[in-house]
Amino acid sequence: MKILDGVASLADRYDGFILDIWGVLHDGRRPYPGVAEALGGLKARGKRIALLSNAPRRSHVVDALLTGMGLDRALWDATITSGELAWRALDAGQLGYGRRALHIGPERDLSTVEGLDIELTTDPNAASWVLNTGPDPDRGNGAVEPYAPMLEACAKRGLPMLCVNPDRHVMVGEHRVICAGALADLYVALGGPAATEIGKPDPAVYVPVLDALGIADRSRVVAIGDSPHTDLAGAQGAGLDAVWALTGLAAHAHGGAPDPARLASVAAAEGVRPIAALTGLRW
Repeated sequence: MKILDGVASLADRYDGFILDIWGVLHDGRRPYPGVAEALGGLKARGKRIALLSNAPRRSHVVDALLTGMGLDRALWDATITSGELAWRALDAGQLGYGRRALHIGPERDLSTVEGLDIELTTDPNAASWVLNTGPDPDRGNGAVEPYAPMLEACAKRGLPMLCVNPDRHVMVGEHRVICAGALADLYVALGGPAATEIGKPDPAVYVPVLDALGIADRSRVVAIGDSPHTDLAGAQGAGLDAVWALTGLAAHAHGGAPDPARLASVAAAEGVRPIAALTGLRW
């Protein structure tokens, strides 16, 4: 597998760039070195950039987080998040879950239901569905076991679950923590119904992203992400070229000097075919 040191060589081949956020732009605390310069280099050449994240928060919340990290909002054209898509689906009444939801996740994720006619409860017997946005720091975010009693109570009632982040794990600095997808897996293991997951790798989430880019020719769009299971598989399912960012989860798995043959083997095992790997989002 070809390993690139920056995105400059991709600039002539593509007009649109779909970028994962956590694990590509930042590590959960700060932007990776060279990210602002890479985005600026692409924008200076007239490229369209959309951010696509499985974050369980609305797009405006994620934009505020990124600008708070020092990134200029002018460096990208659109932001689409799982939280935004979940909010749109709930607002349109597409899921039919009812008004009362049991929320599993931190308060910072509640933009997913802001302004909607949804009542939150902590009582499984009073809920008609489960809103799963991920681990709550008060219960710990390194393991699923603290969530088992609540999930088991919901599973016994057969409550449907909306999982607003299909990721199973993410890197926060140097620490690997669970995401909502890991709790969705536990829910099934405890006898609950399979969750409705909104986000990558579902090819449907790329439709609003491509609309935001305004590029009809998918051969002129590339997606960059650190997770074969979500980023690379999702792009492939949507008919897009993908580049494997060797930061975030990939750096945790493959270290600082990845072996091209090993990367190719892992990609093949995951059923994905990235056109290249990328050591970091730099120019």
